[in-house]
Amino acid sequence: MKQSRKILRRALLIPTTLLALGMLNASKSAIAQIYNPIELSGEREINDTLSENDIPTGVGGFARDYSVELFEGDQITIDVISEEFDTLVSLIGDDGTTVSENDDGPDGSTNSLLFARISKSGQYTVRVRSYAGQGEGAFYLKLARLREIEE
Repeated sequence: MKQSRKILRRALLIPTTLLALGMLNASKSAIAQIYNPIELSGEREINDTLSENDIPTGVGGFARDYSVELFEGDQITIDVISEEFDTLVSLIGDDGTTVSENDDGPDGSTNSLLFARISKSGQYTVRVRSYAGQGEGAFYLKLARLREIEE
C-alpha cells in the first residue's frame, strides 16, 4: 500500500510540475501582452486617447505609456495638451524611478509641460495620466530635444 502511494505521488508530481511551469510561462506571456508601451520614434509627436482600457494606476484612473531612447546630456521638453482632462506627465527611468513629473504648465492651464536633462543614456518611459485619476479622453503629446545654438 505504501509503495503504491509513493508511485502515485511520483506519477502526479511530474505532470503537476509541468502544469505549474506552463501556467507560469502563460502568465509571463499575458503580462507582456498587457504591458506594451508605444514606441515614440521619429517625430515624437502623437495624438492619442487615454481610456479605461489603459493601465490602471492603482491610485485611481489610468495611464498610457510610451517608450523612448534618450541619451546622456539630452535636454528635453514633453508637452501634453488635452481639452478633455487635466493632464499629468511623468518621465520614468529604466530602473522605474520617476526622473521628473509635471501637472500644470506655466501658462496656468491644466496642460502639462515637463523639462528634463538626461544624466544617463537608456530607455525611458513617458507616462500620461489624468490628475487625481479624474478623466480621460483625447490628448496630444510631443517630446522635443532642445538644442544649443553653436556660435
